[in-house]
Amino acid sequence: MKRYLITGASRGIGRAISEKLAGEDVELLLHGRDTIALAETCKSVERRCAAVTTLIHDLATPSGVSDLICAVGDKPIDLLVNNAGIAVVKPFGEITPVEWEQTVGVNITAPFLLIQYFAPKMPPGSSIVNILSIAAKTGYANWSAYCMSKFALEGFSQSVREELRDHKIRVINVYPAATNTEIWNGLAGNWPREKMMSATHVADAVAFALSQPSDVLVENITLGNLSGSL
Repeated sequence: MKRYLITGASRGIGRAISEKLAGEDVELLLHGRDTIALAETCKSVERRCAAVTTLIHDLATPSGVSDLICAVGDKPIDLLVNNAGIAVVKPFGEITPVEWEQTVGVNITAPFLLIQYFAPKMPPGSSIVNILSIAAKTGYANWSAYCMSKFALEGFSQSVREELRDHKIRVINVYPAATNTEIWNGLAGNWPREKMMSATHVADAVAFALSQPSDVLVENITLGNLSGSL
């Protein structure tokens, strides 16, 4: 049985990936902070999975990441999807130290700690998928904290890819353009959500990459125009 750990699975891209990867020979380890929303994700996949485990932990702190790791247990995982993220959208001069620390914690430190712990235990043929963003390639006004975190995870994951290549563990980076998820509900401004791609579109791309033979290099997936605006 395969074990897949997906962070940020409560809704949006994480939920779409969970639903796409559900299978009779798969145990889904689904992380989220919203208990009710994560329960809905689990309900949508449980009949199509061998097992589903819910992981309610705050990845903004190392202790929260440690608690998640303990809950996953000692059995190796075959897939790690780093999808959980925080978006602080405001002029850089208005970003508080707490907002900065939370962004770094969830968007950079948590993926680092999870990869550092799980990768050495993953069998050959396993994969790590990092859901990045066009914001990992281009800076945008009022998105400085978010862009910083995605740029950082981009550099880290590229280096990790080279270190894990000989171990036959794939590191796949996904760069979606603006995606119509609930993240936009809490952001001030008029966002053209009708023009955005869907979370299912991202999940389809992830599933395609994972379905490729190990000797086929699918390492970077760009969805949409990297020069486009948020």
